[in-house]
Amino acid sequence: MGQDVELAVVFADVVGSTHIYEVMGDQRARAMVATCIDIMRAATEQHGGTVIKTMGDEVMSTFVTADDALNAAAQMQRDIRLTDGNGSLQVRGQPVALRIGCHFGPVVLENRDVFGATVHTANRLTSQAKGGQIVTTATTCEHLSADWRAAVRQIDIALLKGQGVEIGLYEALWQTEDVTSMVPASYSPVQQGRGRVRLFLAERDLLLDATRPHMSIGRADENDIVIRGTLVSRVHSRIEIRRNKIMLIDQSTNGTFVHMADGEEAFVRRDTLQLRGSGLIGLGRVPEFDSVQTIRFACEAEPD
Repeated sequence: MGQDVELAVVFADVVGSTHIYEVMGDQRARAMVATCIDIMRAATEQHGGTVIKTMGDEVMSTFVTADDALNAAAQMQRDIRLTDGNGSLQVRGQPVALRIGCHFGPVVLENRDVFGATVHTANRLTSQAKGGQIVTTATTCEHLSADWRAAVRQIDIALLKGQGVEIGLYEALWQTEDVTSMVPASYSPVQQGRGRVRLFLAERDLLLDATRPHMSIGRADENDIVIRGTLVSRVHSRIEIRRNKIMLIDQSTNGTFVHMADGEEAFVRRDTLQLRGSGLIGLGRVPEFDSVQTIRFACEAEPD
């Protein structure tokens, strides 16, 4: 009889292993993949996890806490990069990369294996990740410590295979320079300031202030501002008031273009930008003043 428990499940695999075998041949490719598997296994054990199974170029592990899971995932990414520093994990000059999915939830533990929807979700998250990425869910984020919560950001909303509902996808940032440059995740409490900004789209006039300090923008209906377009991500960007500053946070694939009224132009992709004065915002493309997809903004001072 299986035991019902809650665990963090991690799947990590080597990106493009089929190509590696085609380019390097079976023996050399197998040795390279084995090195990656050893790195993933060692990181799992270092952070108190259990390797449940290895499947070709993939490792499945479980952890008691969400923090342990992301610590191990981050260690895998760092160690792959460090090992590549000596050129041993490169294919035609390109470094080998890992993609990692992590989900926390109920599982059935039986005969040193785990089963259940949590396992399937974690596995499918791996296919949503790019090389060098760790992708997780809002449920996992809720079980993280404050330090890890400050190092995740929502990047998309997706309908995972076999599931009837869309879920938010979050990227766990494992590189220090990425964490220090980002605004805290969207589910974290917003620090309200006294600045405010007006957003104009077509005939809509929207105000962000202390009572409504953030708005999401994208093509999905769940956003506060919905803009349809082939270059617009489901959750493309957010505008938030933080410490009296108006911040644009891009979470998209194609980036956000900003033209300030003073002539300054900026392109933001998975990064943040402080908005000043007034100007135009284009999702995935350069903003045109008369386009129905262009957002006009005007920063204002909060009245006393």
